[in-house]
This record gives sequence, structure tokens and C-alpha cells, in this order.
Amino acid sequence: MESKTKYTWEIETTNPDKYNDLIEGLSGITDPELGYSILELGLVREVKLTDQGAYVRMLLTTPFCPYGPSMLEETRKKVEQILGVPTSMEFGMEPWTPDMMEDDLFDPEWGLMP
Repeated sequence: MESKTKYTWEIETTNPDKYNDLIEGLSGITDPELGYSILELGLVREVKLTDQGAYVRMLLTTPFCPYGPSMLEETRKKVEQILGVPTSMEFGMEPWTPDMMEDDLFDPEWGLMP
């Protein structure tokens, strides 16, 4: 199966039957300021299942994004709904850069594509 995100999540290989549902569900969560989905922006860095439930590591476009808490919570609820297990979120501390976006949305020379 070819990855539908720029980054490979552990769940894609351990539970491929859940992967497409996650892609579909998370594609509907958008960053209100930029208008792109959290997947298009490359914000969801990891999704995996553990003995305790699901684990998601996610970045924000800026550390003080005013929509950050609501996007993190919306993502947590959506993953929990799709996988049917308690879901924990980790806010990734590495800085987000536009080159993390899906390749067809960002051009290094021109920036965000329309």
C-alpha cells in the first residue's frame, strides 16, 4: 500500500485496515487560518496503537497558534472515534516548516500554492 501522507505512520504498517479510515477522517480537520487540512500541512507526524490505546503526535504551524488547542482536541476526538480506543496526544516540539506540506501544495521557490 502506498502512503497517502508525506510521512509514514506506524499504524499504516501495523494496522493497515485502519489507515484509510484515519486518512479520510483527519482530512476533514482544517487549520482555520491557512485553510488546508492538518494532513495537507503535514501536522500529524505519528499515529500508532499501543496497549493503552492510540497515540498521536502532532505539530502546529506556530507554537502559539490560537487554534492549536481546538485542532489538537478535534484530532484526538476524531482518532478516538475512528479507532474506538482512548487516544492520547503529544504536541511535537520540533518547528513546523512549509516544506513539511504535501509536495503538490508547496514550492520552495514560490511558497504555498493556490
